[in-house]
Amino acid sequence: MTSLVAVSSHLPDTVPVDALKETLGISDQQVRRFTRLYGLDGICQAPDRSEADLLLAAAGKLEGLAGQEDRVRYVIRAKGLRTTAPYPVSPVRDVCDALGLRNARTFAVADHGCATGLLAVDVAGMLLEADGDPDALALVLAGDKTLTPFSQWVADVSIMSEATAAVLVGPGGDRDRMLGYAARIHGRDDGLIDLVGDLAKEAVRIYQGALEEVVLAATEEAGISVADLALVLPHNVNRVSWTVAAKNLGISTDTIHLDNIALSGHAFCADPFINYRSVRDLGLLKPGNHYLMTAAGLGQAFAAMVLQH
Repeated sequence: MTSLVAVSSHLPDTVPVDALKETLGISDQQVRRFTRLYGLDGICQAPDRSEADLLLAAAGKLEGLAGQEDRVRYVIRAKGLRTTAPYPVSPVRDVCDALGLRNARTFAVADHGCATGLLAVDVAGMLLEADGDPDALALVLAGDKTLTPFSQWVADVSIMSEATAAVLVGPGGDRDRMLGYAARIHGRDDGLIDLVGDLAKEAVRIYQGALEEVVLAATEEAGISVADLALVLPHNVNRVSWTVAAKNLGISTDTIHLDNIALSGHAFCADPFINYRSVRDLGLLKPGNHYLMTAAGLGQAFAAMVLQH
């Protein structure tokens, strides 16, 4: 059974939203919406650090990796964006070299937007199970650099962060076991993902229903109900969307860990793992607790994963 052996995160220094007005081309009214309504206060940025630097800053904190490098069979780059570095630069190879991961095969998964991190964990678990080596590990690296205007914000939805996360995945164990996973893509045949015009209206129309669908599918596979969840670890898109989701799912907003929306901004597909690291550090997860990681990405991709601590 797939398990999370260790999770770490790296949150660079933050800048206030109003300091990004010129960079993003947003108005005072939009700043007020992002801060007062959406709860986005500081956005993690590291303009002087490369993507490899940011990923390595997270992976270097992983408990249990040092001395176990030869056990890592796969390094999976979970990409919220298809392209995050110019050819022939390979941040994931740079991270592997720096960490001494000599036996690892490396590849990326993408096209689930900010839900790709959960996809990467599921893929890692399937590969490890197929290999049949109970000691093998996979490393998932999540988080992106905001190199272009397209990647820096989603208009009137969220502002993107350069925080990162690293997840060490094993094929067994009882620390954080994955009990259920569900993913759905409600995309278009032409592949368009930019949220403008009719595409934006359609995305808003289906968002809450599609999110609820994957949450219910994941909890059903895990053999529990939503009411059995001790915590929900979301993607940090904005506070409003999760207030609505809590009402639709019939759970208290106190169940959803929203603190990092204000502290870091929306870090692509690293958010659920950043939130996991936070609740572990705060002592909010107890042995036996069921919890949910969930996310949605551009292209109308949705995912949810149930784990037991």
